[in-house]
Amino acid sequence: MPQNSAALKPVMEGQPVIPVVVIEDAAHAVPMAKALVAGGLPAIEVTLRTAAALDAIKRIAGEVEGARIGAGTILDPHHFEQAVKAGATFIVSPGLTRDLRTAAEGHPVPLLPGAVTPSEMMEARAAGYTHLKFFPAEQAGGAAYLNAVSSPLNGLVFCPTGGISAASAAAYLKLPNVICVGGSWITPKALMAEGRFDEIERLAREAAAITA
Repeated sequence: MPQNSAALKPVMEGQPVIPVVVIEDAAHAVPMAKALVAGGLPAIEVTLRTAAALDAIKRIAGEVEGARIGAGTILDPHHFEQAVKAGATFIVSPGLTRDLRTAAEGHPVPLLPGAVTPSEMMEARAAGYTHLKFFPAEQAGGAAYLNAVSSPLNGLVFCPTGGISAASAAAYLKLPNVICVGGSWITPKALMAEGRFDEIERLAREAAAITA
């Protein structure tokens, strides 16, 4: 079954940057998400890299009006179902396995899987996926790489993540096959730990204003 791209479009087209967040303390989740929403970045990817991640997703989904909460670093169907149960409305994975395709098939919560090589992109395309994550973007060749595949792999669109900064985001957004980028610079570890959510809102406003 084709990817549920209709559910992904509002997420990917609604803002130039999707914050990619690692949450160590679930108590930070709600004020962090409120700051991001206030700054113009309502779609938020919380990565399942910490013990606090699922609780953080649940809190944001239940308490932050206007947030579109997603779950990242989803590696298998168990992660997928855990994230959906917690309240995630979109799922992000660094790759695309047969098991993940099966878990996502027909599911109302859409999957944004990663692809790096032309073969991986073609496999995803053959499986009905048109919206993909390009990860790790900077380490895998950056904007120049994505530009090079835009013509032969016409019809695929990407959200590059991995090593992207406020300074480099615009170069990706200029590409015809890039809808948005993912970035962790908006919620740096130090600001999260210190509870400086006003600074996070400022960074969100700056990121929301980035144009191609």
